[in-house]
Amino acid sequence: MAADGGGGAAMDRARADAARMYADDQATKALRISIDEVGPGRATARMRVTADMTNGHGIAHGGYIFLLADTAFAYACNSYGPVTVAQGGQITFLLPAREGDELTASAAERVRMDRNGVYDVSVHRADGTVLAEFRGQSRTVPGWGAA
Repeated sequence: MAADGGGGAAMDRARADAARMYADDQATKALRISIDEVGPGRATARMRVTADMTNGHGIAHGGYIFLLADTAFAYACNSYGPVTVAQGGQITFLLPAREGDELTASAAERVRMDRNGVYDVSVHRADGTVLAEFRGQSRTVPGWGAA
């Protein structure tokens, strides 16, 4: 059995937690966001920008980009079992996304101590161009939900 390097029991746990969470994740499903990868402390989410997601400037509304980054963050910080929620998040928009762009958000844990965690998420287009950087802070909620 592999250690926490991304295989074995830890990987199985992360995948099972993601599947359980996705089953009830109406927001993610409604926006057709896919969870492409998940592992201990990491996750990747993907979404295509539709016309309904654009603002008056003809670019993707920042709220949708935040939501995609927040989704990857949520799956990364919930990859250990106990219910974990956001206690804060901040995003820096670097470049606009446009209708038709396929966006990927890649979340990675930076630190997890006791009930707190810090995660970084990069949002990029299919060609690898980074459009936004997100940092989320998580808080595990003991006794809430499935573990």
